[in-house]
Amino acid sequence: MRPLSQPQRDPTLYIWILRLILLLVFIVLLARITELQVIEGSYYRALAEENRIRKVSISAPRGKILARGGEMLVGNNEIDKRIIFDPNTGYTKSDNLSGAKPEELVKEWIRNYPLGKKFAHVSGYLGRANVDEVGRVDSKCSDKGIKSNDSLVGRGGLEEYYDCVLRGIDGEELIEVDSKGEKVRILGKRDPTSGNDIKTTIDYPLQEFIAEKLEGQKGTIIVSDSKDEILALYSSPTYDPNTFINPPSVDVIEKILNDQDLPLFNRAISGVYHPGSTFKPVVALAGLEEGVIDKDYIYEDTGRLVINTPYGTFSYSNWYFTQYGGVEGRINLERALARSTDTFFYNLGGLLGVDKIDLWANKFGMSQMTLIDLPGEISGLVPSPEWKEKVKGERWFLGNTYHMSIGQGDIAVTPLELNRAITAIANKGSLCVPHLLSAEVSGNFHFPVSIFQCKDLGTKEENIKLVKQGMEDACSPGGTGFPFFDFKEKNPRHVSVACKTGTAETGVNNKTHAWFTAFAPMDKPEIIATVLVEEGGEGSAVAGPIARDIFDYWFAADSK
Repeated sequence: MRPLSQPQRDPTLYIWILRLILLLVFIVLLARITELQVIEGSYYRALAEENRIRKVSISAPRGKILARGGEMLVGNNEIDKRIIFDPNTGYTKSDNLSGAKPEELVKEWIRNYPLGKKFAHVSGYLGRANVDEVGRVDSKCSDKGIKSNDSLVGRGGLEEYYDCVLRGIDGEELIEVDSKGEKVRILGKRDPTSGNDIKTTIDYPLQEFIAEKLEGQKGTIIVSDSKDEILALYSSPTYDPNTFINPPSVDVIEKILNDQDLPLFNRAISGVYHPGSTFKPVVALAGLEEGVIDKDYIYEDTGRLVINTPYGTFSYSNWYFTQYGGVEGRINLERALARSTDTFFYNLGGLLGVDKIDLWANKFGMSQMTLIDLPGEISGLVPSPEWKEKVKGERWFLGNTYHMSIGQGDIAVTPLELNRAITAIANKGSLCVPHLLSAEVSGNFHFPVSIFQCKDLGTKEENIKLVKQGMEDACSPGGTGFPFFDFKEKNPRHVSVACKTGTAETGVNNKTHAWFTAFAPMDKPEIIATVLVEEGGEGSAVAGPIARDIFDYWFAADSK
């Protein structure tokens, strides 16, 4: 038998299946090509461009900080750096210029602080932008752009307060590189824009001079004019801001940051201290303005003031009685200021009452920030019965008023607050905002006008004159400011000085803060100076000679 024949399959079926598969593959490839070239073409083209284009930042120089006479307080040093391209990391800026070609060099700017330690708390310093600042725009100067990892930001002092003014706008250079990362050509360049300069009220020679007066001591010196333009300001201990620009080692930075004497701490605006007897001129003026005493008021000092209360008998002594067993006898207001008679001011404080003392201390700005154009300022404390009840859970007693009347107890002020209050007395009752920025400014930046404002306290001229006379007597023979007894005779212009000494108890191991505040000439003051030596001892013996040196220097220099 012949086997049955198998049915023959049509070969054209396989051909059509193969064609269909090829068609599907072609459609998929076409769709992918379309996606890559049409839909995502610009994206991949940008990636390709970035693989061969490097963006090299060109740092902008910060604005200079100038003294009132135009001297350079803070500036910039221009240096060259070599741009080294790398196919993996992009580029780096190297200080090693060996074998560098001219086209590989770029200009950089290094901040320079010529006065170094002598101006640190006013100048501040620069530091790299931290993680919270990188990639952000400062809302106060959005035109300066986003801060990068390499951005330098002002830290402390004028560098921080006027960072937006001083900071420039970085430039950029577009460089084409080959596959090995080698430079091919420059595609484009945007030059950097320099920051604005600022001119300050600082007297350059005076700043240098006062910086030498607190060597090895903790404290501060503030010198201003009658409109509260800061002529010089120094806080000790201090630091060198150049260290933060080119740190010799991490150890040096850590030593500054961990120093228990707090060299970064600006004692002029951030330290609070009992003012001691330097507060008495404010209490004296309060008594005159409130009418509880007048120019004819007489008090008889017996060495101490004794009060009997349901809680017992309390005695409040005068320093002259405590130290020497002496009494002042019958004295008026001028003599009480000249001799710093505690019992007179205990009595005056009792006549005024704590509310009136608070009122006038607040009028003179002793419980509020002065608004100086420096960061880090804090306000002092003028205590009240309500404050004591809330904070300490205690009642206010007459003894608290007595202590407050001589600048002791809970009252605490910053040295700048005290200097401003004395300036208001010196200029016949005008309380001004202390400032470092000169009214002469460069660039187009709009500065806050508030820093140039003064407020009339509404005091009577005859009362101011009486207090100033008492302060002049303090710096005359028989007063407490003995370093100035011969000043009028010996200075070239024969000007008289008004002053107030202060020895403020700290409550720690019988240590006292040494204060001295003064102004001259009496009729039209040119300078007001406040000296504080922290835990230095007696004001007239420790802070007084420093103040005398400052006034000798100023009026001798003025006469030349």
